Amino acid sequence: MKAKDYVISAEKFKFASNEGRLHDHKLETKPVGYFKDAWLRFRKNKASVVAACIILLLVLYAIIGPFLVDSNYQNSYATSTILRQYKYLPPKLGIFTGTGFWDGTSKTQVSINTYESYIGMELEMGIDVVVDEFADTVVIDPIAGDKTLKNIRIDQYKAISVFTVTFTESQYKALQEWQNENNIQVILPWVENETTNNNIWYQCDRKGNAIKDSEGNFVPAYLTTGSDDYNSLRLAKDPYNSGDTDGAWRYAKRSGTASTGYNYMVRVNPTNFFVYTYGFEPSFAFGTNVNGYDILSRLASGARFSFILAILVSAVNLTIGAIYGAIEGYYGGLTDLLMERFSDILNGVPFMVVTVLFQLHLASKVGIVPSLIYAFILTGWIGMASRVRMQFYRFKNQEYVLAARTLGASDRRIMFKHIFPNSLGTIITGSVLVIPGVIFSETSLSYLGIINLNSATMSSVGAMLSEGQQNMSKYPHAILFPALFISLLMISFNLFGNGLRDAFNPSLRGSEE
Repeated sequence: MKAKDYVISAEKFKFASNEGRLHDHKLETKPVGYFKDAWLRFRKNKASVVAACIILLLVLYAIIGPFLVDSNYQNSYATSTILRQYKYLPPKLGIFTGTGFWDGTSKTQVSINTYESYIGMELEMGIDVVVDEFADTVVIDPIAGDKTLKNIRIDQYKAISVFTVTFTESQYKALQEWQNENNIQVILPWVENETTNNNIWYQCDRKGNAIKDSEGNFVPAYLTTGSDDYNSLRLAKDPYNSGDTDGAWRYAKRSGTASTGYNYMVRVNPTNFFVYTYGFEPSFAFGTNVNGYDILSRLASGARFSFILAILVSAVNLTIGAIYGAIEGYYGGLTDLLMERFSDILNGVPFMVVTVLFQLHLASKVGIVPSLIYAFILTGWIGMASRVRMQFYRFKNQEYVLAARTLGASDRRIMFKHIFPNSLGTIITGSVLVIPGVIFSETSLSYLGIINLNSATMSSVGAMLSEGQQNMSKYPHAILFPALFISLLMISFNLFGNGLRDAFNPSLRGSEE
């Protein structure tokens, strides 16, 4: 075929009209950035969204929880021994009053003597200790004889035994004045134990001896607010003490001298004394622990400490691990070999050994918490460095990296401008999952007693679990709430981490469309 056969004649051409020409249309939708795309994909994972909401609620609880309790009460943790009288009180919420659930009551089986002591408390203080009674249980014992047990439901907040408190003279008078002003009985009449039985208290004479009626029976002591002879709101004057050699008053036992100052030991109504001391009637949503501390605020304080510790450790490990792993993965070769051997040596040291050694030798110099942070950081960054290194090996030979290198981009720009952003999915997921890991490790160390973060001013979830475990069969609420908190936290963070991993994975972008 000749070349002239390829010539197209002029009549086969015609001018094109501009009318109706096609042009690219302006995009009507807004551009979707990397993080917005990650959010759009994350929110499609319903389990992760629910987990994120639970984590947010737990964080808010850790922030707000310590402020939900009266500051006067919370500040007394470090100084008051009286709080031990209110230990292991069950959870109580006012909205559940009378339901038998979460109302501070519990069903129990007691002896006749114990039952009578509860009745005596009711008579003396005008309260309802026994809120419900059920059929008795008869235990048949052919040797010791049959024994009757009472099945009752009691208000644990009202069943606190009467205890004694020693006041100075000014404190004693201040309490009496408060009683008169508020018409609330705090001081109970003093009765010598040898004249009573079964902890039932009775009316007594001016020397504190229980009195009997015409038939020879002790007379129960009732709550009174009038002006009759028996009136616990009445001020105890010196004539009540005249002729006594042991210092027994009707309402107090006095010790000391006029020159050194008198002290007054009195019996108090537990509920009313709590009101006098702290300004509110005892009612705790999560109950109290072995020391009488409110579990709700105590757990929130421990959770806040755990969150702060975990976030701090995660941030430091992310910084060290990202830089270390980026250098390893980008340069490779001998640099990678030497740096990997160094991290292998550190990784071979057991974390538990490091923590114990730091607690034994470093904690005395810098404190328990700083030494714990050092233990977490010493080897904690290795996992993050390994993740970053793997991602750099994955992306450093991609076309866009080679193009950037060809255009003269510096190593630092390529590492942190081109490769590192594409590794964010794995890095962010790893950083988030470090937080529950640190919290769980700290909880385990506290629970095992390797570190002691429990004091009057602070606590941790692990320490509360250890405390509650000692009496979990009798007082399950003491371990229930810390265990529920750590369980929710671990499950939620795992689901949240899975959602983040999928959301930040560049290879999944647009896969749902």
